[in-house]
Amino acid sequence: MDKKSDKKRLFSDKCCSKDFSLMILGQTISILGSSLLRFALSLYVLDITGRADLFATIFAISNIPRLLMPIGGAIADRFNRRNLMVIYDFSSSFIVVLLFLLMSTGNPSIIVIGAVMILLSIISSMYTPAVSASVPLLIQENKIESANGIVTAVQALSDVTVPVIGGLFYHMMGVTAFVIISGIAFSLSAVMEIFIRIPFIKRRQKWNIIKTIFTDMKEGFVYAIKEPFILKAMILAALINLILSPVIFVGTPIILRVTMQSTDVMYGVGMGLINFAAILGALTIGFFTKSLKMKLTYRWLIAIALLLVPVTLSLMPFVVNFGYYPAFSLFMFGVIPISFILTLLSIFVISKVQKKTSNENLGKVMAIIMAVAHCTTPIGQVVYGNILESFQTQTYLPILLTSFTLLALAFVAYRVLKNDEE
Repeated sequence: MDKKSDKKRLFSDKCCSKDFSLMILGQTISILGSSLLRFALSLYVLDITGRADLFATIFAISNIPRLLMPIGGAIADRFNRRNLMVIYDFSSSFIVVLLFLLMSTGNPSIIVIGAVMILLSIISSMYTPAVSASVPLLIQENKIESANGIVTAVQALSDVTVPVIGGLFYHMMGVTAFVIISGIAFSLSAVMEIFIRIPFIKRRQKWNIIKTIFTDMKEGFVYAIKEPFILKAMILAALINLILSPVIFVGTPIILRVTMQSTDVMYGVGMGLINFAAILGALTIGFFTKSLKMKLTYRWLIAIALLLVPVTLSLMPFVVNFGYYPAFSLFMFGVIPISFILTLLSIFVISKVQKKTSNENLGKVMAIIMAVAHCTTPIGQVVYGNILESFQTQTYLPILLTSFTLLALAFVAYRVLKNDEE
């Protein structure tokens, strides 16, 4: 059975809008609960230790389980994805309840906090592929980009709102209140997910479940490598995350806070506008669906490279000497649309892969792409952070280098993707 007939058979008995809406609502509650908990625990660790380096280490270790996403993808392709989401959210709620009980008897150790963050990260690594693989089964093919935009917007919105909400209520309510809220959020999300109908066809198992999962993982890697389109999309996503993401996630905060010495207010305004641009890109992806094609990706890369020109100029001495606000305005003029375009490209690539991947491999392939992205992003961030440290007085040089690198990537993308059919 081919990919399209496979998915059409699954589409035949589903109710798109209701089930997708329930999944998004449940995910929103779950993500907000998880984000609030991570925020509160970070402040809690800093409060009791006064050591930012210790928390940074714990936080970094808690992100390692993201590499387990391919396992989560293989599981998502073998079991009912609705049931998996319910189990994952209830498991998160159970862990949070245990944390609450420990807090009720005394202050838990840093090791306990770290263990909780790692366990929740493991569950999240299992949860994410199940959600990503479910989207194409709950929405019509021509609306997949918009659906993925909503999923992305939910995460971006939490990144914007959680620091504000968390910072406002943490000292008033304390960490225990946030633990209770997150536990309720996970449970509520799980209850909502119970009522979702996600089409599922049980597949035969030749071996025990463990061997089956690892065999499926191997098949997923082979499938992703042998499918030319998926391989190209994965490499493109990895390179964009390696080259460009650090400019937004590492370069921007450093430039605003250290290079430009922005006040707390202006720093908040700058980061807020960038996050808003990402949310706007996620919510408006549907309007760009017809103009977004893989073989035309090079045009968007060229556009980003050109937008880095005003960013570069904003950091040059002759512009900086004009004063803070001209430099800040010129910098934001370039970075805001870059955040918008980067979000569009990310959602577009994910959506195209979802459309071209058979349902039985969808979870594995999505998990592999996300795992690759999660690997290249921190590498790029570390490298870019060190580069910026080396060019403290000439910050514009790394930005300019990034622009030229993107132009080179655009040329490669043009050559490699020009014959791809949509």
